[in-house]
Amino acid sequence: MREALAQRIQSVPPSGIRKFFDVIATMDDVISLGVGEPDFVTPAHITQAGIASLERGETSYTSNSGILELRRALSKHLARLYGVEYDPAEELLITVGVSEALFLALLSVVDPGDEVIVPEPCFVSYKPGVIFAGGTPVTVEAKLENGFQITASDIEKAITRKTKALLIGYPNNPTGAVMSRERLSEIASLAEAHDLIVLSDEIYDRLVYGVEHVCFSSLPDMRKRTIVLGGFSKDYAMTGWRLGYAAAPGNILDGMHKAHQYIIMCAPTTAQAAGLEALRNGEEAVQGMLHEYDQRRRVIVDGLNSIGLPCFEPQGAFYAFPSVQNTSLSSEEFSEKLLYDQKVAVVPGTAFGECGAGFVRCAYAASMVDIEEALGRMEDFVRKHRK
Repeated sequence: MREALAQRIQSVPPSGIRKFFDVIATMDDVISLGVGEPDFVTPAHITQAGIASLERGETSYTSNSGILELRRALSKHLARLYGVEYDPAEELLITVGVSEALFLALLSVVDPGDEVIVPEPCFVSYKPGVIFAGGTPVTVEAKLENGFQITASDIEKAITRKTKALLIGYPNNPTGAVMSRERLSEIASLAEAHDLIVLSDEIYDRLVYGVEHVCFSSLPDMRKRTIVLGGFSKDYAMTGWRLGYAAAPGNILDGMHKAHQYIIMCAPTTAQAAGLEALRNGEEAVQGMLHEYDQRRRVIVDGLNSIGLPCFEPQGAFYAFPSVQNTSLSSEEFSEKLLYDQKVAVVPGTAFGECGAGFVRCAYAASMVDIEEALGRMEDFVRKHRK
């Protein structure tokens, strides 16, 4: 029998994050700083909107593009926050999480042989998504000395005649970095000069601490060449509802819509009803969660630094990305031994790209009690394995 699996599937390794989660599932009493998921439950009024939708019998398909009322609310939401306007009928698509939106975007713009520049460290799906779409990911390192912000000069060095697009994700998973307006503007000028499409994953847009999040399409002349990817999972603690969106010019969104029609049909009806309530009345909940995350952020960053794991100060998302180079262990060894010896789960930085070597990701989407207990256990572990 011939080889059953396609080469593009075989060429992509299993997720480094999932491997650790599979181990955690077999253990008791583990404190997990590994899961990139809010520990908050969905706010009650948002959940109730979903329940009410079910009780009204709204269990059929919606429009492929999503409930028009939801798209109208999303259009107003983006205009209010970032000053960029999208036509609800032609330029917004409701998807099954931002993961679907990302894959649709790549399917729609990438041809075999096209190169897509992907700054690292980055979310684990970026490079596999490019490969599954038939393209070639070209990685560029976002360096600690630049606050893990990718620079236009580093991107430009990676551009070739085959370069079609740039895929960026800020606020960043796993580093927590947020791009400044100045650096984004330099990248925008580069995209214009080289005629690049920009895929901007902004799923953590509301989770920023004392800094501005800049929507890439709001920059001068960038709306025409940008696909903004976003969703409800992180801002509104709605991960399990699987609700995301894409915002793009009509000519690009048409292609995404076509793929979406054949692959998915539509996002879950109940989730869309809940998402509408989130946009209309969820701001107080967002601010409450943001305040709690900020408190945890300060505790975990200070704690990591104090126990000998130097940590860049994250300004967005809910991740800290400390260095483990003061220990005698690699990222993978540190994460594995910490899990088995102290029952604390973190994710090796190499799960997010080779340049993540020497770091681990710690999610502070956990209770303050768990964070403080984890830091205590990690202190004992670091003392044992210090160089």
